[in-house]
Amino acid sequence: MFKLAIDDRLSAWADLRSRLETDADPLTTADNFWRHAPFVPYNHKIDPYNPHYWPTPWEIIVENKYDDFTRALMIAYTLKYTKKFSESKIEIHTLVDKDNNIQYNIVSIDEEWGINYAQSGPIQMKKVPSSFSLENLVVIKSPR
Repeated sequence: MFKLAIDDRLSAWADLRSRLETDADPLTTADNFWRHAPFVPYNHKIDPYNPHYWPTPWEIIVENKYDDFTRALMIAYTLKYTKKFSESKIEIHTLVDKDNNIQYNIVSIDEEWGINYAQSGPIQMKKVPSSFSLENLVVIKSPR
């Protein structure tokens, strides 16, 4: 999807959201989809701490550059913009593992499941180490 023309990428995202409505494992499907996004170490167009200046998800897809936070943001938008997850509590938890100097942007779904933490896919949030400190919390809202 990420090597397609802009309109085709936007259509592919719409198709993904549509598929998630009936998918038997929508969290894994969303996680797998966004794991293939073209990675950049830092997306200068998005400041994780200032959501007022974030581009829309459609603009992010047009730009087609994803750092760890942008990927988490797109996973969160993908889920929230479906009927299946529109009422779910979806947040991005920026957590810091100070022992290993690693930062994670975990998409939390109803405080039960987390995506964008383990390479193996979604995990139960209770399995995220409690020693990690919360650096930032973003609540994802339904589209206007």
